[in-house]
Amino acid sequence: MKYLVSLLAGGLFGFGLALAQMTDPAKILDFLDFSGTWDPTLAFVLGGALLVTLLSFRFILRRSHPVLSPRFYVPTRRDIDPRLVGGAALFGIGWGLGGFCPGPGVAALGMGLWPPVVFVAGLIVGSLAFRSLQPRNPRHHIFGSSAQAGANRES
Repeated sequence: MKYLVSLLAGGLFGFGLALAQMTDPAKILDFLDFSGTWDPTLAFVLGGALLVTLLSFRFILRRSHPVLSPRFYVPTRRDIDPRLVGGAALFGIGWGLGGFCPGPGVAALGMGLWPPVVFVAGLIVGSLAFRSLQPRNPRHHIFGSSAQAGANRES
């Protein structure tokens, strides 16, 4: 059941991205081009997503747990470290160069064009490279200390 709901939610998300034209790299690149052909429509899409999130999370997080999971998985770290800044910079550079971020990139695979395929392949290779470079010590878990990592896995 959980996988079916995940598939339906992902399909709905992808449909929304396609409907808002966020799977079109030219639309994204125009949003990032302040001195040229700037297109503010992405700001409205982002603002709408932020509004829905702010309103719905107030009610959702009042529940003891999600409908199909024993607990909520929310970030516990609040610090800003070089890895976070570097990852954000790398994400932004990739977004600016390619016009895709992960969600729209995967959704754009359905268009049958090569740029999304190349992007998603790069995303997979980059993710595997990152994982292979991570220390094997559980204290350096990506989500923080080993106690936090254990809490994230066990609950």
